[in-house]
Amino acid sequence: MSDEHTRAGTNATRSGSTPSGPARSRQAPADFVQPARRIAYEVIAAVRESDAYANLLLPTRIQRAALTTADAALATELTYGTLRMQGFYDRVIALAANRAVTAIDPAILDVLRLGAHQLLATRVATHAAVNESVSLAKQVGSRSATGFTNGVLRTISRSSAEEWRERVLERAVNVDDRLAAEYSHPAWIVRAFRQSLKAEGHENELADLLAADNMAAKVNMVALPGLATDADRERLGLADEFSPVGFVLDSGDPYHLVTATDGRVRVQDEGSQIAALALSRARPIVAGERWLDLCAGPGGKAALLAAEARAGGAELVANELVPARATLVRTALAALPESVPVWEVDGTTIGQTHPGEFDRILLDAPCTGLGALRRRPEARWRKQPKDVADLAGLQSGLIDAALDALKPGGILAYVTCSPHTAETRAIVALAVRKAGGAVTALDTAAVVQSFSAANLDLPADSGSVQLWPHRHGTDAMFITLLQRAL
Repeated sequence: MSDEHTRAGTNATRSGSTPSGPARSRQAPADFVQPARRIAYEVIAAVRESDAYANLLLPTRIQRAALTTADAALATELTYGTLRMQGFYDRVIALAANRAVTAIDPAILDVLRLGAHQLLATRVATHAAVNESVSLAKQVGSRSATGFTNGVLRTISRSSAEEWRERVLERAVNVDDRLAAEYSHPAWIVRAFRQSLKAEGHENELADLLAADNMAAKVNMVALPGLATDADRERLGLADEFSPVGFVLDSGDPYHLVTATDGRVRVQDEGSQIAALALSRARPIVAGERWLDLCAGPGGKAALLAAEARAGGAELVANELVPARATLVRTALAALPESVPVWEVDGTTIGQTHPGEFDRILLDAPCTGLGALRRRPEARWRKQPKDVADLAGLQSGLIDAALDALKPGGILAYVTCSPHTAETRAIVALAVRKAGGAVTALDTAAVVQSFSAANLDLPADSGSVQLWPHRHGTDAMFITLLQRAL
């Protein structure tokens, strides 16, 4: 789903207008639910029931229902707003219902979350939020559930959002629990973010980071260097603050632009662009170099790397183990005039099958994705601390294999879309320690700053770069450049 939809939804509800679909006639059935609310509920329920991804499912449901622009904006705001603030709303609901949310039927709890969001965070009229929530409860729950839903939402509606915030926060058991409640993040993620910020001396910015996670991300585009034309770039709006090839889209359908330009421009977060460019611009490209994108799916960074390699006379190989994701990589690379090979092999074996073969390797490692909670808000409720530990073995195996596949003097960019130190600094430190003196860290901050259009305010002489939503307006990408000894 495009971030344009998210932004449109946010603006619609804050502007004072209430997007609506077809007018409800006097003859409408008593359990009528406006299409936008119905779709928002269905997506929220699918996220809970089947681990669906809202950013993939919501656009499909909106298109299938042929919603108006206003209704699409409302459905998007209701879906993403409810998912982002689910933790806070659960605490409000528990107080209003005088029972734990675990004691509430899951389908009705989703209805209550959706209703709470309308009452506490939008300008939707109280009667509309309550009445249609009750109608929705009638459709998905028992007869008794409708009275319960009505009672809980009426109770919530009698107090302001600020009053509910004060009641929730006064019940917090410690500082991290208070932040978890206010900014709707699991406490373990709050603690992880605190540790990551502390490593840079910015622990005092924790609340700003959590707040940024609850803001809709901008629609960011990349113009592939050497392929995008001046006419392509003129369609894209303002240039990115940091990426020399990125743009912020002000209006319009981003995917229409992708199609209209045959993929020469595409949707890509500015942080992802910086991660790819850190490798391609770490030093001048020598014609004939061989590059590898080791975990290339879904292909955004691979396309940018391929364009950079082509401009410098190098060649890129992309690898993606999962066949469906490999197909996405091939689609992303279709904009390139020349064919780019796409392998489907286990990345942890690349050092054995292709030892010392590549001049540059990008390892965008599988991770928890905690750096992209603005775009995938449901991930904060889906991930668990155990996921970090489970991924560590794979991340270590991949970085070791990638280092073995480097030529002497070759450069590896280790990248994650997570700021969790167990997925970032700890993985890199272990790999460097195991490699002995064969691997050294480059000044990644200096490399990134060398091509950035503006000052990123990064620590000097830093072997790694951690981008942040609240500081840089990007996903929380972690980037480290490592070089194999000659």
